[in-house]
Amino acid sequence: MKTWQKLKQHPTLWQQYFVREQVIKAIRSFFDEKQFHEVETPILIGNPPAESYLEVFQTTLLDRTKNPRSAYLSTSPEVPLKKLMVAGIGNCYSITKSFRNTEMQSRTHNPEFTILEWYRVYTQYLQIMDDCEALVLHINSVLGHGTILTYQGKSFDLSKKWTRISVKDAFKKWAHVNLIEFFDIKKAREICTKRGYAVSAINTWEELYNQIYLNEIEPHLGVDAPTIIYEFPGSMAALARKKGSDPRFAERFEFYIAGLELGDCYGELTNWKEQETRFTQELKELKRLGKTTYEYDHDFISALKEGMPEASGIAVGVDRLIMLFANVTDIADTMFFPVGDLFEK
Repeated sequence: MKTWQKLKQHPTLWQQYFVREQVIKAIRSFFDEKQFHEVETPILIGNPPAESYLEVFQTTLLDRTKNPRSAYLSTSPEVPLKKLMVAGIGNCYSITKSFRNTEMQSRTHNPEFTILEWYRVYTQYLQIMDDCEALVLHINSVLGHGTILTYQGKSFDLSKKWTRISVKDAFKKWAHVNLIEFFDIKKAREICTKRGYAVSAINTWEELYNQIYLNEIEPHLGVDAPTIIYEFPGSMAALARKKGSDPRFAERFEFYIAGLELGDCYGELTNWKEQETRFTQELKELKRLGKTTYEYDHDFISALKEGMPEASGIAVGVDRLIMLFANVTDIADTMFFPVGDLFEK
């Protein structure tokens, strides 16, 4: 049954779906109070940032004489916002639609989704951690729930400081793995093989890492309290700065509430040479994986050459936030037109 049909038959469901507009209004009021600029970023773009863990939507753009060129649906507003930071916009945010292919048949993904990104200039990424805590509390208060967030029968006190744990400590605590030893790919293969994971000679280190992280770390995150996990391995953060005191790690964190991954933050990489190198590596990985290949955004590299201010920023899945505040377990139940409706008869 399509969503409009469910709403017609069960009018009490309207309140569940109206949580979306309440959450988005609350997000805007939060950033308006902090005097951030809201930016409309493009959905149709010429070149996506090269990120091998994503699959893009490719289309064909025709000029008036029908000369074709490849175009793509945006995977995030990140690059346009960074170009504006180079130009001098300062603190900014965007709430927009983004698109990532192959993300179907999941309770937490929809190929077309709403994303919130915000950036602070001249700010360390630790400040974004504080922003996340304040934003979630603000939304909960606007919705009339005070400091207590209840999701699927479990309550979380948002007035308390969130749990913060490094990836290295999380590997030790939950997987009983020394991440420093795991950096050696031979050792990583050995560890994964002993644990019964499928391992072959062609597995990349990142694939081995994900077997441990997704199966043995992530299920613990945000379950008992909102949790920030930080300092990811450098290879797991294509657009993030490396940690100055230990370049094996990156200035990156994710935050989880009630087991839902909600946001991904970077201390932003501003070195154009390093960024170009990483994009080139990512394009090779896209080809190896048999995904859609394309040229990365060279204009972005040109912008970085002009000089981007030190900045930190985060991408937050708005639909997942709405899942949390609407107290639903399927992302489709937050959307009037989820992708599944395309195939309902």
